[in-house]
Parts: sequence; C-alpha cells; structure tokens
Amino acid sequence: MKKLINNLLYVSLFIVALSFTSCQEEFEEVGGDQQETLMADSNTADLIVKTSSNDGSFDNIVDGASCIAVKFPYTVDVGGIQITIDSREDLHLIEEIFDEFDDDEDILEFLFPITITLGDFTEIVIENEEQLSELAEECLEGGDDDDIECIDFVYPITLYTFDINEQQTGSVVIESDKDLRRFFDGLDDDDLIGIDFPITLKKYDGTEVVVENNAELARALEAAEDECDEDDDDDYNDDDFDEERFDFCLTECPWQVREVVRDEVNQTEQYLEYLMIFEEEGMVTVKDREGNVLNGEWSVRFTDHGPLLTLAFDVLVDFNLEWLVYEVGEHTIKLYAEGGNKIIMKQLCEDDDDDDGDDDDDDPNTLREILKECEWIIKKVKNQGEEIDRLLGYEFKFMAEGVVTLSNGITTSEGSWEIGFNSEQVLSLLITFGDEPAVNFEWPLRHLDDDRLKFEVEEVDYELVLQRVCDDNAGDGDVSEIRNIMLGGLWNVALLDDEGVDETDDYAGMDFGFSTFHQVEVSIDDDPITAGVWRVLRNADGNLKFYLNLGDDETFEDLTEAWYITEVSSDRIELVYEDEEINSKTLVFEKKP
Repeated sequence: MKKLINNLLYVSLFIVALSFTSCQEEFEEVGGDQQETLMADSNTADLIVKTSSNDGSFDNIVDGASCIAVKFPYTVDVGGIQITIDSREDLHLIEEIFDEFDDDEDILEFLFPITITLGDFTEIVIENEEQLSELAEECLEGGDDDDIECIDFVYPITLYTFDINEQQTGSVVIESDKDLRRFFDGLDDDDLIGIDFPITLKKYDGTEVVVENNAELARALEAAEDECDEDDDDDYNDDDFDEERFDFCLTECPWQVREVVRDEVNQTEQYLEYLMIFEEEGMVTVKDREGNVLNGEWSVRFTDHGPLLTLAFDVLVDFNLEWLVYEVGEHTIKLYAEGGNKIIMKQLCEDDDDDDGDDDDDDPNTLREILKECEWIIKKVKNQGEEIDRLLGYEFKFMAEGVVTLSNGITTSEGSWEIGFNSEQVLSLLITFGDEPAVNFEWPLRHLDDDRLKFEVEEVDYELVLQRVCDDNAGDGDVSEIRNIMLGGLWNVALLDDEGVDETDDYAGMDFGFSTFHQVEVSIDDDPITAGVWRVLRNADGNLKFYLNLGDDETFEDLTEAWYITEVSSDRIELVYEDEEINSKTLVFEKKP
C-alpha cells in the first residue's frame, strides 16, 4: 500500500519505465543538454537514500534504539518526576536527573500512547512498552545501521524525471531529508532521475562540500560512511569502549579514590586518596595514604548495559564486588552496584601531583594505543638538519596490524609501523614507507603530552613532531566556522611581513583557493601555478592553528608554516609564526572582491 501511495504522489513527476532492451549504465547523459542521470537501483541512489534516512540516535536515552525516534511532544516519568519533552534540548533534562542520582537504576517510563518515526519517516503509534521494545530490538547497535550520519544534504535540491525514451518529464524541488527519502521510495528500480548540480553537502564538522556531478556525489557520500563516530550505541552515557580500549584505559594510569559508599554507608573518609593501580595481567595494587601496598585481582566482562568490573581483595573487603562501570570519561570512572554501593575514582597521569612515579612514557603499549586513538598531523620533519616542508600538514593514521597511512587529503600512501626499544633502550617508533623515504626512520620518543609527540636524534639532527587531531576537531565551532569562511571564495595575500621585511608584492596577482579535503590551489588569471595542503585545527593549549603547505617551490617557502590564527572575519584572516629562535612573521589573507 505504501508503494502505491508513493507512486500516486509522484505520478505527475515521472513515468514508470516498463522495460529496457539493453543494460543501463549507472550514470547516463541523455537529452539535448547532456543531462546526467542515474538509475533508481544504482549504488549512488542507495547512498542518497542512506544519507536522507531519519537518524534516531539522538534520543537513545529514552528509546534505546538508533533506528527509531520518538515524535515530539511526549511525556515521560523519570524517577517519579514527569517531564514533557518538546525538543532535543529537553533530553538533557533527563540526563541531568539520571546523573543527579548516582545509582544504576535509571528508570524512565513513557506515558503512552506515543508516536515513533522510522528511518523512512513512516510514523507508527505505539500503545505500550511491549510494542516499543519489539521495535527497538530490531535495531542494529554499534553504527552498523544503514543510515549515513556524517554528512547531510543542503536543501533545496532540484530533481528531474525521465520517461522510457529518456525524455525529461518533469522536475521536483526537494526541501528536506523526508522529501528526498520519500521521493526515492516512490521510484521503481529502472526509473531514471537527474540532479540539478552543483549541490552542497555539509559534513559532521560543519565543513561544506560542493559536488558537480554524480561521480563526485558518490565519492563524497562513500567517504562519509565511516568518517565519524555515529554514536549509534543504544546507550546515552557510554564512551563506545570495546574490551581492548577499556582495558587500556583502566591500566593506562593510576586511579585515586575520591568517594566510597558501601551498603548505603559513606566510607569516603576511610579510603580518600587511596591509589589503585591496575595491571594488564589481572593484578591490582592499592597504596594507602601511608604508602602501604595491598594486593588484589580484577577482571571485566561486557554486557548490554556496559562493562562489569570485579574487584577481589583479602583486606579491602569494601571494594569486593562486581561493579557496573556506569561512566568512564574526563579522567573519571564511576562504579556502582545494587544495594547502595558506589566508588568514584580520578585518573592521575604524567604531571599530576599524585603520580605514583611510574613512567608510562616508557611503556610500548601506552605509546602504541595513543598513536591509534586519533590522527596525527606532521608539524615538523627534519632529516640531517634539513626541514622537509613538503610534508607539513600531512596526516598519519596508525592502525592495527602494523599498518600506517600518510595522506594529504587526496593521495594516500601505505606503510608499516611498530613500537619497540632501540639499541640505546629508548622507546622508539619505526616507520617504513616504500614511496616516502623522508619518514623512513627509527624515531626515538623524546616528548609526549596531551596532543603532541616529539621524536628526535640530536646527534644527526633528525626530528619528527606530530600534532594529535581527533575526528578532525569535530564539534569545535570556531574551527568549523573558520574552515567555512576560507572555503567561501578566492583569497589574496594582503600582507607578508618576514621579520620586518615586507614581501607582500611577491604574491601580487595570485589567487588562493581553499577547497575541501585540505587542498589549496594558487592561480594567476585562473591559470593554476601550484597546489598544496591547508588545515585549521585547535591544539591542546586552546590555540587555533592554520597549517599551510605549498610544497618545495621557493616562491612559496615563506608561506609554508604552521601558523597561529590571531584574527579572523568573514573577509580577512591574520596569521603569525614564531620559531624557536624567535624569528617572527605575519601573514594576512583578504577575500578577493
């Protein structure tokens, strides 16, 4: 019935094709104006459907399912408190109530009936909890559902329809994901449609991508499928930890006891500031405030509700339970068990005052896990005193099984990596790339902090400095805004002051075009003369950085730096650079009129 209804809705827009006498290519050019088309059962059409599907993961706190969403408004009972939910912002009230009462009994009940929306925007009235649970169980947990959430269409979009003779029969203006999904649901597999290009896509970090044809659209949607964490787990308060990641987090640094409640009796004063150290072999030691060491064991198992951590001591009986790991994050772990039992601990790493003296910087597993957590941007690479500027801003991605990639946003090379100790027993990173010898080296680790790694051999003047970037700074509004400003047209050098010397005229007449995938092109009168890499990111100190790399061309060597952003507006950006020798430069771009 749904199929029939959709066909009736769009009968004025297209004629159903009954048959084809030969194989139809996914992309075709038809009609006198060479309009490019695609078939309704093509891979590109499937990607469009996935991207326009309704995402239900935002309200997992109420329905526990990422493939459905509860339609506003509705009323819930949270711990005896009735709340009417009118918007996404109201969902935070539920989480605040859950967090206010630190126990594992987060009870939420709907006041039925409610209406839910499926991925295809179909609405269903739910009369009771049993019906809701049956639908929720059909969802795929962990990001394996069909929808693509890391990129969105920017509307309006105009679509064209064609008949069996490949003649255009009509057009329709699409204003929303709902319109787009329902339009495609109303097509037969062999129907032809066309898209009025260019169209704009917006990525999860706010960056906008303009595509000019079907092929570019398919590439952009495919690239976005696994580009971000869709957070589809049926758990609002998790950190998406698998067993390996949880074990690493637990054993990474010591944990300081901040609160203990046992059988509803507050025991915090007795155990405050005890230090708990988890070891990978399942052993755990606790140091009391006098320095006495107490030994025990730990183990973990994973359930649908999260990790369950078992602690067993001969002496510290107040810790002996199987604890639900309710929350892990922001250097805090919260453990709960039925009957009024709670432990809250704070993680102490590196420069924290209560560190136990162990140096995790010398632990190969620690460095190995840190490298795999996020991407790493090349801030500096030096071979025998010569800086390799052409690699500035390139991205390392260290993966499992010893695989590492190096990318400038368009071209990606693959190599191998491993962690171990060199002949001087210094923890080192060994990188091997067949086509990039500048980074092929056994790099000894010299410095590690929140977002920066430094490898160096002073005797031969080899140095590698990497800047950590997680999810391309997704969620940083300033970074997204600056990227969008730079993507908004051509730019000219309004000032280059190199230690008091004005070099602005060296770049007169040059247009700088900043595009997606971290690409920048320099042209004169629309004739490209060079290209390179650009990035905007924020480091752990909170500073906004602008990486600009225009290769080995001497004309642009003074522009190739990791700049600090000092001022930015819709048509002007000011950058400054200082090196270890306090050499300073100022670079100003202004938007071309």
